[in-house]
Amino acid sequence: MGLQHGEQARDKIQHNLNVYFRRFKNETLLSREQVLERAARYLEVIQKTSPRYAQSMKGVAEASKTTQLEITALNVRYELMYSQFSKIGLKPVTKTDGCTAFAALPTAAKNKHMIMGQNWDWIPEVKGLFLKMRNQQSPDVLCFTEAGVVGGKIGLNSEGLGLLINGIVSSKDDWSRLKKPFHVRCWEALSSRTLSRATGVITDGERSCSANFVLGQQRSEEKGKVLDIESAPGATCQLEPSGGAIAHTNHFSNPSLLGVDQVLDDERISTLHRYERIQRLLDKKVRGSQNLDTRLAQSMLRDHDGNPESICRHANPRFPEDERYETVVSVVMDLYTRTLWATMGHPCEQEYQALKL
Repeated sequence: MGLQHGEQARDKIQHNLNVYFRRFKNETLLSREQVLERAARYLEVIQKTSPRYAQSMKGVAEASKTTQLEITALNVRYELMYSQFSKIGLKPVTKTDGCTAFAALPTAAKNKHMIMGQNWDWIPEVKGLFLKMRNQQSPDVLCFTEAGVVGGKIGLNSEGLGLLINGIVSSKDDWSRLKKPFHVRCWEALSSRTLSRATGVITDGERSCSANFVLGQQRSEEKGKVLDIESAPGATCQLEPSGGAIAHTNHFSNPSLLGVDQVLDDERISTLHRYERIQRLLDKKVRGSQNLDTRLAQSMLRDHDGNPESICRHANPRFPEDERYETVVSVVMDLYTRTLWATMGHPCEQEYQALKL
């Protein structure tokens, strides 16, 4: 799998390495040598905790004509960047994967299918991929990832399990804790046969950095379950749907429950507005109405209320060019039919394309 990934996406992988090493230097004040040093320590962690993931990284490196440590740095960029962002005083603006995610139970949908949707907002230069993975030992997976990152962060599997994510920064994020990385947990969650197993992947042990995960599963018509897991380094908190739907952006609902301080500066305006807006849309269009379908989900992800810091997010000219984040990919999933609709870039500018597992 790693060899195929590395060969088919070689140019995009090399491009992402250039983007991230420039970002490491400019935004996190980490030299190339420091990044690779930290990547080497994480490689040992991944080899120990998830050897199949490590093997895939090795294949990607070989086929893309890069080094294993460079590919490891891509796969742990979440820990390397976020733990730097959490150090107060390093940079005046906190930067996260600025995402708006929501999910609705079958009871809130026209066709009684579970629908999950997300806009993933990040560095617009980053190149993404959709991977379709056929596994012998675990469910097949259809997911979005960054070129060179083995673990998909948004997607579904053949057991009707779906995953959405949100980046969150806390005061206790620290790369040197050297725990199982974020992208490895995403990969293991998407490789799970059951919702309880995927939940355990997220909640077991400690974490180097904070993150949010929305997990859902539907195996039979009209029956499904969804939950949201806010995870800090030392604790997790599970949130349940309200009125058949749930949503999350880029801040903790109650950080004191998790023993952390929330790190929010200018980003606060965006995450709080996007959260309030998606909740209003769910209240108006989904909760209690039983009329959600994939087209309505797509229209919600095209929403421009509060533009440019809207659900469909555009570059904010108030920020320097390197600090302008946009919607990089938009995804809507039907877990019962194992179908995913996606746009690369702003969903307001193009039609969604269907991908089926």
